[in-house]
Amino acid sequence: MAQKRDYYEVLEVTRTATVEEIKKAYRKKAIQYHPDKNPGDHQAEEKFKEAAEAYEVLSDQNKRARYDQFGHAGMGGAAGGGFGGGMSMEDIFSQFGDIFGGHFGGFGGFGGGGRGRRVNRGSDLRVKVKLTLKEILNGVEKKIKVKKYVNCSHCQGNGSENGTSTTTCDTCRGSGVVTKVMNTILGQMQTTTTCPSCHGEGKTITKKCPHCNGEGIVREEEVIPIKIPAGVAEGMQLSMQGRGNAARRGGVNGDLLIVIEEEEDPNLIRDQNDVIYNLFLSFPTAALGGTVEVPTIDGVAKVKIDPGTQPGKVLRLRNKGLPSVNGFGKGDELINVNVYVPENLNDKEKKLIEDMEKSPNFVPSPTTKKSVFNKFKKMFD
Repeated sequence: MAQKRDYYEVLEVTRTATVEEIKKAYRKKAIQYHPDKNPGDHQAEEKFKEAAEAYEVLSDQNKRARYDQFGHAGMGGAAGGGFGGGMSMEDIFSQFGDIFGGHFGGFGGFGGGGRGRRVNRGSDLRVKVKLTLKEILNGVEKKIKVKKYVNCSHCQGNGSENGTSTTTCDTCRGSGVVTKVMNTILGQMQTTTTCPSCHGEGKTITKKCPHCNGEGIVREEEVIPIKIPAGVAEGMQLSMQGRGNAARRGGVNGDLLIVIEEEEDPNLIRDQNDVIYNLFLSFPTAALGGTVEVPTIDGVAKVKIDPGTQPGKVLRLRNKGLPSVNGFGKGDELINVNVYVPENLNDKEKKLIEDMEKSPNFVPSPTTKKSVFNKFKKMFD
């Protein structure tokens, strides 16, 4: 699969471009590569779709924010679909025709006639998916059950009995719109509105499908596989285009929006791409040194403890954190050292500690005191 180009590059705008600048740039690209201007040119058609895909994301505040933060991975490309890649010409003309004032393009063919019909769009579905740190580390495929509207199999989604009991609307003659010309003091004014008889569909049903009552959709349960890329984060939203609710009597399906939730790990705390582990050492181990085992996202690791390790010291395990969702590098595991002070001591243990306290080695040096003070001070800077 070819690598997708940056959406800002596709529309030739800066990352700080306003919505109006993005709209203007898209209009320019759409006219340049419009199929009616480039008949039979497959490359121009792909550029036309690419521009529509970029505009779909950058013109929407929420989608643009996700794209700026996570790139193409945030648009759900790795989740089995994503924006734009599965868009048909019908999808593009139905969703973005308003940019060109109603009949998209104005070149004939795609621009007028039957293309003026309103295309229904199904509603989006939103689901939450809980992931463990290990699943986020490697990426995962999950299968989820969703109840959604799908096309009625008896009428093929057009709402008529056996899928054939429809006629062309007499009012708009199948265009889905009616045009009126009125004489005013400023001259003739032409207005185009949705056909009141067929509500923009261009056809009327003579006999409704008994299974869906003429709606063209029925509610069913569907199992949908979802590929979650590695490195996703709490609150991130992926999108699978066309996997939402089907539209009434044909049209464009809505999208399936997947919201990421992280399950709390019993040992590790996530800090962006790093993970943090609070290690409690016994006093003898901190004083004498040794080797301890610490949990990691995908197992355990052995860590060497130097003699005289102080509380508050941070050890680092390189590349034991989480990957960036854009594939740039990997975080670390940070081990925050604590020294456990026993709360209940017997007489023999108390005597041992009292004897140790008499040794000058158990009294912190001025250098040690200064170091601890500076660390404490930084907490309040």
